[in-house]
Amino acid sequence: MQRKSNSVFDKLSVFNEEGELNVIVDTPKGSRNKYKFDEDLGLFRLGGVLPVGHFFPFDFGYVPNTLGGDGDPLDVLILMDEPAFVGCLIPSRLVGVIEAKQTEDGKTEVNHRLIAVAAGARAHTDVKSLNDLNKTLVDEIEHFFVSYNEAKGKKFEPTARAGAQRAKKIVEAGITLRKQSGKTKNKPRKK
Repeated sequence: MQRKSNSVFDKLSVFNEEGELNVIVDTPKGSRNKYKFDEDLGLFRLGGVLPVGHFFPFDFGYVPNTLGGDGDPLDVLILMDEPAFVGCLIPSRLVGVIEAKQTEDGKTEVNHRLIAVAAGARAHTDVKSLNDLNKTLVDEIEHFFVSYNEAKGKKFEPTARAGAQRAKKIVEAGITLRKQSGKTKNKPRKK
């Protein structure tokens, strides 16, 4: 199906003028509902509901105009004071990444989770790297992604944790991959 119109998200740069990462929220903190952007319709739609007891620990979104190893835009967990809303643009600063492999139906792909702090966050002002976060919190974030994927019949295997420099290299690689793919529009997220 050919798209009828361009999305406003297609026009966003990966970084804003201040050098902050542009992140689009697709699932707010505390939500059991998982949303995804439907490129053909140009809006967000319900992509699934997490099992009872599962909810997103922080706002979750993606970096427009990038691609990850799974063929979707890069995933970002955004730390901030209050939940945002679906489709909200959050200028953010990268603080690290949970590098991971994800297996579904016998196929394994790279599927990292970038960690960022909202530029306007007050509670996380001093967080500049994953090392500034409580280790237990980072363990719990990893566990969330493991159990969330397990509930969907997927295996999520964290392989490393790294800081902001490595996270930025992953974003730069995502920009390159997007350009090499010849894609000019964001495809719908599968998650």
